[in-house]
Amino acid sequence: MARRYDPDRRQRIIDAAIAVVGEQGIAGLSHRAVAAAAEVPLGSTTYHFATLDDLLVAALRQANGEWLADFARWADGLDPAVPLADQVTELVGRTLAGDRARVELEYELYLAALRREAVRPIAEECLNEMVRLLGRRIGDERTARAVVAFIDGLLLQHLLTGRPFESAGVRAGLAGVLG
Repeated sequence: MARRYDPDRRQRIIDAAIAVVGEQGIAGLSHRAVAAAAEVPLGSTTYHFATLDDLLVAALRQANGEWLADFARWADGLDPAVPLADQVTELVGRTLAGDRARVELEYELYLAALRREAVRPIAEECLNEMVRLLGRRIGDERTARAVVAFIDGLLLQHLLTGRPFESAGVRAGLAGVLG
C-alpha cells in the first residue's frame, strides 16, 4: 500500500497536542491521545516526534510564537509619554479578559519546563525574547526583566486564585516596583 502524502500532518499533530494539553493538562499528553485528537495513526505521532518531550517542545514553540507576536505588537506600541505601569496594567487586564483557556494552556506548557529538561530552553527563550522586546522599548534590560517577571506573576496569581482584576492596585504595585 502506498503512503498517502499528507504535508499538514505534522502541524495537525502539534495542534492536537496543544488541544490535548488544553483539555487534560500535561498529565493527559500521550502519543495515543494526540493521535486520536489529530485523527492520524499512532505511528505518525512517533514518526514526527520520537518522544513526548519532542512533541512538547514543538507545542511550546508554537504557543510561545503566538504569545510573542502579541507581546511584540504591544511592546512596539508602547507610548513613552504614558507611564509604563499604566501600559503594563492594560496588557495584564486585556490578557486576563481575553481567552482564559489560551492563557492557561500557555502557562501549562511553560510550567512543564520545571519538570522536563528538554522543554526548559524553549521557555527560557520566550522569557529572554520578552525581555529583549521590552528592553528595546524602555532602554533598560534589568527593568524589562523585572516587568516581565511582574507580568508573569500577576497572570499566574489571577489564574490560580480567580481574584477579580483590579487595575488600580496593579498599577500602584507596578509603579512601586518601577520606582
